[in-house]
Amino acid sequence: MEKLFVSIALALALVGGPLAAGPLGGAEAEIYVLGEVHDNPAHHAVQAEAVAEVAPRALVFEMLTPGQAAGASGVARDDAEALGAALDWAANGWPDFAMYYPIFAAAPEAALYGAGVPRDETRTAMKIGVPRSFGAGAELYGLTEELDAEALADQLNLQMDAHCGALPLGLLPGMVELQRLRDAVLARAALAALEETGGPVVVITGNGHARPDWGVPSYIARVAPEVAVFTLGQGEDGGAPEGGFDLVLDAPSVERPDPCAEFQ
Repeated sequence: MEKLFVSIALALALVGGPLAAGPLGGAEAEIYVLGEVHDNPAHHAVQAEAVAEVAPRALVFEMLTPGQAAGASGVARDDAEALGAALDWAANGWPDFAMYYPIFAAAPEAALYGAGVPRDETRTAMKIGVPRSFGAGAELYGLTEELDAEALADQLNLQMDAHCGALPLGLLPGMVELQRLRDAVLARAALAALEETGGPVVVITGNGHARPDWGVPSYIARVAPEVAVFTLGQGEDGGAPEGGFDLVLDAPSVERPDPCAEFQ
């Protein structure tokens, strides 16, 4: 599939506005993995438009644990405050719910799936290992296999950069393993949602998890290669996220504090 990189404004102009075809341009798939920079409202606006375009039967969120998603069962999505409270959104430190609410509202009948790994489970995974923490299917998802040298080096460098070079080197392999766990859990939830609802399914997650080369789509391809997946990455100020996305959209960056300040 030809990879595209366009600005959000240009994308909407090309398709005649968001109501004409939507930001995905009518791309057909069973699972849509929509990446983001978490604190960029423009990215969430695009995700909401994409959800309206796809009309999914299920929404899978990195930002929700399974328990949080279950807590919103039966809660109408026409009340942002009530939905945010039912989801206990503020508990995990994600950006303001107002950014994400339009995504929920765009698919008011879609089943909600939480695919975030709770903090206590990440701590347990560090102690007992990712395969045991993941449970049944760890081998199927490749979690019992070591990464090859090149992939490991790439992911170690990414974790080092993500933590501003401040983490002790000995902690980096564990961070890579936790990333693999989160990717696999998201993939498992997406496939479960597809099986249980018939799809289509939309996954809302960060660009790092959405990248096709080693993120969620790679686990879906490993476990269910017959499932059609479409990936969206979202960049800022002309900087395209890496990973081989089917479509990359661009938006202005937002003002944010220095992410490395907390490590100094």
